[in-house]
Amino acid sequence: MRLDGGGAMGEVSPMTAPTTNPMRHHLLALAFTLPALAHGQGAAIFKDADLALGEKLLAEHQCAQCHTRQVGGDGSAIYRPAGRINNAGLLRGMVENCSTRLNLQLFPEEVTAIAAVLNRDHYRFKP
Repeated sequence: MRLDGGGAMGEVSPMTAPTTNPMRHHLLALAFTLPALAHGQGAAIFKDADLALGEKLLAEHQCAQCHTRQVGGDGSAIYRPAGRINNAGLLRGMVENCSTRLNLQLFPEEVTAIAAVLNRDHYRFKP
């Protein structure tokens, strides 16, 4: 007995048809894989980062001012949300997230440079 009101036995209705969108499949796989990859990355990802560039970009994009508006005080409380950022890969991912949300259009090496400065000044993750 069919509960979807479909036709003859064995027919596939739009209500029961499997999704065949390969892009959706790949995006879902990526969504589940990236956090695992980020979790395994140590601070070695910041090895060749341009710290001067990171400092310049933090000032240019007024990151501290935005963080102050979000969490109050001097804004530094944003750098240690309870358990959210506990390794270098997640830190870099959070900077990427800010870049995306604010449409900063940062290049990957710029994201890494900013994350390296934050690691140096606030997080101190080891390689």
